[in-house]
Amino acid sequence: MFVILLVPVLVAGLLSFTNYSLGNNGFDWVGTKNYEKLFTRSTYEKMFVATFTYVVTVVPISVGLGLGAALLINSLGRFREVYKTIYFLPVMATLLAMAIVWEFMLHPSIGMVNHMLEMTCGTLLEVIPFIANGCVDRFPLWLGDPDYAIWVVCFIGVWQGFGFNMVLYLAGLTSVHRELYHAAEMDGAKSGWERFRLVTWPALGPTTVFVVTISCIRAFQAFDTIEAFWPQGGGPNKSAYVMMFAIFEKGVQQNLIGIGSAITMLFLAFVMFLTLIQRWLVERKVHYG
Repeated sequence: MFVILLVPVLVAGLLSFTNYSLGNNGFDWVGTKNYEKLFTRSTYEKMFVATFTYVVTVVPISVGLGLGAALLINSLGRFREVYKTIYFLPVMATLLAMAIVWEFMLHPSIGMVNHMLEMTCGTLLEVIPFIANGCVDRFPLWLGDPDYAIWVVCFIGVWQGFGFNMVLYLAGLTSVHRELYHAAEMDGAKSGWERFRLVTWPALGPTTVFVVTISCIRAFQAFDTIEAFWPQGGGPNKSAYVMMFAIFEKGVQQNLIGIGSAITMLFLAFVMFLTLIQRWLVERKVHYG
């Protein structure tokens, strides 16, 4: 187990201090130069911005939607399994294949998204500035505009991830005893919001810790969509140049194992640090009763 888990990390850590490339007979020790590049070059600044934009956007929205969908489905008497299946379908779909579908839907001229937006021209919705500007000029090039590219990726990340969180929350809701709701009603918790605030949310504390942790790790691992949309660049003007794509580009496409290993070590450090901070913050209020 030690060999499988830790040795690859140690090897990557050592390579991050070299200029090693596959196929070379040797390498030179470059010290911290690879790490200095990560914090001084504009390309890697864009990498940090894109990565944290994705994580900060996708994690809270996918967790919130997953919780909301779980509460809604849990309250249904009929068609519960149908809705559960519908919401979980994006999770079961191969993200790389679905990225191709989204690429077609977001096409500026034949895509469904812009076509539906064009149908709003001449209607009451044209009072919305975004719609009005699109009707006068044109609607966005969703995958070709650096102002929209990362948000398209975030939207697809939320769409693909919240069904998984919903299933986890549904599992957590099964551990909430009905007697707790009856006791809360006897204590004056009459509304649904009060029952959620006093009973459901505290009881879902352990589940929330797990869901947020998994969502953070999955968000940091975003790669498939970016690679499918922009296999050679990480988005227009590198606006969707997330860390996993940077590792792939430097370590595989460009055979720069040293800088690729440095990004990998930074990636692991961010994931571990944020996960530990998140667990500490959330577990302070976790109810295990």
